[in-house]
Amino acid sequence: MVPDYTWLLIFGAFVLGGTVKGALGVGLPLVTVPMLSLWLPIGQAIGLMVMPVLLSNLIQSREGAGLRGNLRRFAGMIATQFVVTIVAVRLTLAMSPSELETMVAVSLLIAVGLMAFTPQFTVHPRHEGAAGIGVGALSGLLGGISSLTGPLVIAYLMALRLNREAFVGSISVIYLCGAIPLYAAMLYFGRIGLGDIGLSILALAPMWAGLLMGRALRTRVNEAFFRKLLLLFLTVIAILLLS
Repeated sequence: MVPDYTWLLIFGAFVLGGTVKGALGVGLPLVTVPMLSLWLPIGQAIGLMVMPVLLSNLIQSREGAGLRGNLRRFAGMIATQFVVTIVAVRLTLAMSPSELETMVAVSLLIAVGLMAFTPQFTVHPRHEGAAGIGVGALSGLLGGISSLTGPLVIAYLMALRLNREAFVGSISVIYLCGAIPLYAAMLYFGRIGLGDIGLSILALAPMWAGLLMGRALRTRVNEAFFRKLLLLFLTVIAILLLS
């Protein structure tokens, strides 16, 4: 039985995750899953993200080239991520809860490192397909273990030199296509239940409230300062998960 005050913390985690998503266009699972993992089992923490992740990315996937255009462009990456995600979820069945917590913390620290020291390189259009398949495999592995695929995909899309609108639309389509096999595999293998998915519908309200606040903050807060504050916060969460 979850204590009453824990529900307030869970509510706050979704508001904060939605705020980051609204301000930066990314970051909902990256913020919310590690926070929820401080109070809930990893599987349940990921399960509560089902509807917020699917709905928020479906809405933002219409930006840029749109759903169809991005599906065509990133087909190889999405297909690879799809397969590797399912395999990775299957491998986590042998892990204990403490091992899963450690993997989430390590994935979070990797994410912080990639966000803090984003590699400055450009992917030539000629190599985009091959690079996408490699990124799809790595993001599928991280996603199947922890659901945190964001920073790898962000680094790849930044290397493609997309404008902001195209970036948000592209990353939302990739996230959406990564989330579907993740949640389907977790449900099939018993890592989450239908009850978790039902509760995730209730999480839409605080997530949406945060999303609106984040959009309002986007033009009022210095993005570099906001990002540094976020990285510091995520580092603290990772340390708490490891302790």
